[in-house]
Amino acid sequence: MAHDADEADDTAPSDGRVAALYDHLAATEALPIDHRANRWLGEAEAVAADLHHNDASPEVVRERASHVVHLLESAGDTGSDEADEHVAAALTLARELADHEASSK
Repeated sequence: MAHDADEADDTAPSDGRVAALYDHLAATEALPIDHRANRWLGEAEAVAADLHHNDASPEVVRERASHVVHLLESAGDTGSDEADEHVAAALTLARELADHEASSK
């Protein structure tokens, strides 16, 4: 990633990642998921939806992405291979967002 335009670099990567994070979590809605894991995923999806549908400062993105990481790590086994794939992808994105936004301060 080039660092000639630091401000653009600090905000641009999160836009696509926030949308992808939300999309992965929303994709789990229709899947048969263990009810305990589903509660955690629902909360993570709500946080991701808020980020996706509203403009947020880099600090807010970092904080909420960190919260999504905690929620997804707490979800446990979903009971669905397809859901597990979406959760793994969402967890990677949330970690990247939390790390990227933290390093862009």
